[in-house]
Amino acid sequence: MEILKNSKKYVKIRKLHNEDYLCDVGLEIQDNIEVKSISSASRNGRDDKNRDTSNLMEKILHRDNLNQAYKKVKKNKGSSGVDELLEYLKRNNSQLQKDLIEESYTPMPVRRVEIDKPDGGKRLLGIPTVVDRVVQQAIAQVLTPIYEEKFSETSFGFRPGRSQHHAIEKCKEYINDGYKWVVDIDISKYFDTVNHDKLMSILSKDIDDKRVLRIIRKYLQSGVMINGVVAETDIGCPQGGPASPLLSNIYLNELDKELERRGLRFCRFADDCNIYVKSKRSAERVMKSVTKFLEEELKLKINLNKSKVTRPWKLKYLSFSFYNGKGGIQVRVHPKAIEKLKKDIKEVTSRSNGKSLKWRFQKLKDKLRGWVNYFRIANMKTIAKMLDQWLRRRIRLCIWKQWKRVRTRFKELKKRGLSKQKAWEYANTRRSYWRISKSPIMNIAYKDKDLEDLGLISITKYYLRTC
Repeated sequence: MEILKNSKKYVKIRKLHNEDYLCDVGLEIQDNIEVKSISSASRNGRDDKNRDTSNLMEKILHRDNLNQAYKKVKKNKGSSGVDELLEYLKRNNSQLQKDLIEESYTPMPVRRVEIDKPDGGKRLLGIPTVVDRVVQQAIAQVLTPIYEEKFSETSFGFRPGRSQHHAIEKCKEYINDGYKWVVDIDISKYFDTVNHDKLMSILSKDIDDKRVLRIIRKYLQSGVMINGVVAETDIGCPQGGPASPLLSNIYLNELDKELERRGLRFCRFADDCNIYVKSKRSAERVMKSVTKFLEEELKLKINLNKSKVTRPWKLKYLSFSFYNGKGGIQVRVHPKAIEKLKKDIKEVTSRSNGKSLKWRFQKLKDKLRGWVNYFRIANMKTIAKMLDQWLRRRIRLCIWKQWKRVRTRFKELKKRGLSKQKAWEYANTRRSYWRISKSPIMNIAYKDKDLEDLGLISITKYYLRTC
């Protein structure tokens, strides 16, 4: 580790990148489910042998490509400074292109951001400055068509026109074909352990333009800034930049090719890889040999506590699982995903946060629409009804808490059609908020339709519309 000092070299570099990390604190792929491919090559007629990769830097710096990269970064929005990005690029575009051509361009260290993982751990992101994001995006746009021709058909993560839904459908196909044992491989801290030399060796097989290879290595070794202190990065491909998803796929494509060479049926989404076989003995043998390949050939570390040989109905893959239903194996939402949703709903419907019903309903609508859209390929009509009942109870809890005083409760209950005697009885109750929220009195005061009319989303109705 070393602290960057105010040297002339550092000041000059810093000016090129503006005065702050102008970036979106999030993954580039959040809105990348089923985007259209930018590759012009046909998957049936691959032309990678005829592709010239000796002048890729000129293609990267082409006006149309840079404009597309700018629009992509702008679309993803971000924190401070993104609105000034266009003016900055107008003023510094010529210098930026010159530095890239002459290989004097120096990427800034990425900013370290930690986000919570569903299992309770932390995912480390490396967020580049906004200028570096534009350059990385421009590089990714040129390299993507080259590598799309080489990637496996059963690799689905971070790729144009592919999504988690395609991966789950492929898994379902394997299981229904009789491959009912799963080798679930978990790579420990994958993005933080990618071997730079191995990755550059893989890239050099397909890229003849040494300038592009050198700028990619500069990005890999640009360092990480944590509380003003810069740490060198000898390994890893910081998760958070536009080029990271592509580079991670290029690296793990070596695993895909090995599995294809062995004739194995597999499905990979980013670093989540499942291999499907017909017997437990085969699964254990595959687990052992693939672990050896990943550790010895790709220099990666396998999380032995999370990697396992299991059955599909015990599997949690991309928050989905499977079960035996009519017509064969069907897709379901994994119980942990439901638990996570209920935890998020509890935060929005906390009786002590003092938020209005309008605010709660809008937050719930945004959250639940995204959740249903993601899980719509699963059979979850029963779960949706259960969640609706529980959600309405949470809302009635909030309403009862808002009627804090006895006279307010009495007035509101009478206004909603209860007799004077019943209204007074319940207004003076000493029962808990949660118990009252399920009582017949609140179901009469606020019927299901009343809550929907106020703006509460129905998970069941929205799910049925998206099916």
